[in-house]
Amino acid sequence: MYPFTIKRTKKSLILYSTKTDIMKKVLLVLFCSWFILPAMAQNKTAKLNKPDPNKKTMIVEASCGECQLGLKGKSCDLAVRIDGKAYFVDGTKIDDYGDAHAKEGFCEAISKAEVQGKIVNNRFKATYFKLLPQPENAAQKKL
Repeated sequence: MYPFTIKRTKKSLILYSTKTDIMKKVLLVLFCSWFILPAMAQNKTAKLNKPDPNKKTMIVEASCGECQLGLKGKSCDLAVRIDGKAYFVDGTKIDDYGDAHAKEGFCEAISKAEVQGKIVNNRFKATYFKLLPQPENAAQKKL
């Protein structure tokens, strides 16, 4: 038989799907989501999680460049302060470390981080970035 029924009205014909046709579509969507959704839900943590033993590791201040470190920009972006000068960070993003606007997020507090990388064109190119645990109530506020 046909996977639809036809209903005639005064002005037009209307096609209706049968219950089995609708159920097939629902099962197809569920089956596809079984494979697609887990792939999309992979943990997207920072890729810079292993330091290079041949490079110098630095402890720096890390925070939002615009909200905390006084850099000019278009949106909230991760930045570090090295030797008193702030640089935007390339190689990792502010949201890789949680909600930037949370109570102790990068836009609300300055944190310590262990980093490796170099400064190129006035930006810090990170090859390793690890946010260090903060002692309770030790998050520094904007000056």
